[in-house]
Amino acid sequence: MMRGKTSTALCCRDEKGELVLYTERSQARKKWYHRVPIIRGVTSFLFSLVGGVKYIAKSADVYAGEDEELQLGKGGMALAVILAVVLAIGLFIFLPTLAFYLIFDLAINLSSLVEESAYVLIMSLFKGVMKVAILILYLFLVSLLKDIRRTFMYHGAEHRTINCYEHNLPLTVENVQSCSTRHARCGTTFMFYTVMISVLVMALITWILSLFGLTSLVMQELTTETFGKILYNLIIMGVGLLSLPVIAGVSYEFLRLVAKAPDNAFFMIFKAPGFALQALTTKLPDDEQAEAAIMAFNKVIEMDNDPTIPTLNFYEMTMKDARAFLEKTYEEAGIDDKSEPEWLLCAILGVKRNELAHVEKLTKEQAIELKAKAKERAEGKPLDYVLGKSDFLGFEINVDERVHLPRMETEVTALEAEKLIKSNGYEKVLDLMTGSGCIARALSERTNAEILASDLSNDAISVAKTNLPENVKLIKSDCLDGIDDTFDLIVSNPPYIKSDDIAGLQKEVTCQPRMSLDGGIDGLDFYKRIVKDAPNRLNVGGALVLEIGHDQAEDVVALLQPNFSDVKIIKDLSGIDRVITAIKK
Repeated sequence: MMRGKTSTALCCRDEKGELVLYTERSQARKKWYHRVPIIRGVTSFLFSLVGGVKYIAKSADVYAGEDEELQLGKGGMALAVILAVVLAIGLFIFLPTLAFYLIFDLAINLSSLVEESAYVLIMSLFKGVMKVAILILYLFLVSLLKDIRRTFMYHGAEHRTINCYEHNLPLTVENVQSCSTRHARCGTTFMFYTVMISVLVMALITWILSLFGLTSLVMQELTTETFGKILYNLIIMGVGLLSLPVIAGVSYEFLRLVAKAPDNAFFMIFKAPGFALQALTTKLPDDEQAEAAIMAFNKVIEMDNDPTIPTLNFYEMTMKDARAFLEKTYEEAGIDDKSEPEWLLCAILGVKRNELAHVEKLTKEQAIELKAKAKERAEGKPLDYVLGKSDFLGFEINVDERVHLPRMETEVTALEAEKLIKSNGYEKVLDLMTGSGCIARALSERTNAEILASDLSNDAISVAKTNLPENVKLIKSDCLDGIDDTFDLIVSNPPYIKSDDIAGLQKEVTCQPRMSLDGGIDGLDFYKRIVKDAPNRLNVGGALVLEIGHDQAEDVVALLQPNFSDVKIIKDLSGIDRVITAIKK
């Protein structure tokens, strides 16, 4: 947990090993009680106590996940604060008082053996030594607990990160791990100062009370010996409780003074005990803990510098962080596409690209989905498969690994088919090897032609059914085999990659169905079959529209020339030969 001037950030690592952030805004410390000595220490102590329990509860909720029974809740937080206060009072006020009473009042009857000043001195020294011993023993014992020891490792990571920053070093894991786990402004040092100052303050108060006649002997004379001793100790304990705010305030001021002081021999006298005690509460962190501390610290600095940055609950992400996450993910995966992360964000957020600038943050559900889909993309899965849909001429096409992905080049194929349908008044059209059905869908929406779509793959037919309107008939066929009807136009984007070339293609291509890629040894197997059978399936004056590979125009034209005329080669937006149209002779 890191706290800045106007913000606080809590970074946790969940059971999956993922770092998650919780942030909140706080008012700048400009209130009057932030400026008044002693009082500012009291308020800081109270805020730290409540805040500490709150953030521990927050981190526990990460572990609990959706299980509400394991979450602490507001009632649990209040109970934890009460128990913490009761434990502190019991250990550091009641227990020393009880021990002094049993040993020096009940067993030794010290008040009858020494002067009142000596009695006060012995009482103060005994309680002081006992408080320090209790503090050290308590910290030692809890440090043996596995979970507490891990908490102390995070404490060490916090100190190292702050030291790294204060030494003007870049906040990298390597630099942070080279810094000290000790820090002058540590809460452990504050506890030590509180204990020591409480000894001095209580000694002073007890002495002053004795000057006014409030002593153990006086209480015994006013009541009975036993009751007087008990009453006196209860009064001193009550005074101690009432003095706690003053003690905390003075300790805070002393901590501020010593923390700002130079590390010379004189001031090290005051710093050394706190540093020594920190050996119990700060353990050497691992790299993952250092990474968490760096993330929390960076977020606090960022929020302090920019008041417009929104606060986050666990698993939420600011838009800035989401973009940075995608940039890093894509860079590490070697995906060089600057626009694709924005399309991924648009799909998850359900907004248009020009609306992304108005989105402040992603919800927990959106952030989780973003990370999951970004991981799939980084593993080589095409974005359209990740999203489960493609855009084809403005139509949303459902896709998955069972079908070949629609491409922008294929839009040229569909547009050329549309031109011929409209210019020649074609009424019956066959979309051969339809795959996802993208061409058939576009032609059915943009023309009045009767569309038949066919494919050999049962998987492709299943997907195409989800994309085609009811007026488009869908059948299974092996190329033109089994199709008895005739058509005014046949359009096809057949497999045209050479068999030996497939293995060397990008993973985004090879993960698509091989049967939608493999065009045989020379890449022309399906063109030969289509050109051979198409004349028998085309009406007189009918047209053939074929998508081709970048280097296949000459070969496909040669196949067409015997039975087709008006053969045209159309280039795509990149100026590459992409589509061939031909009219049946």
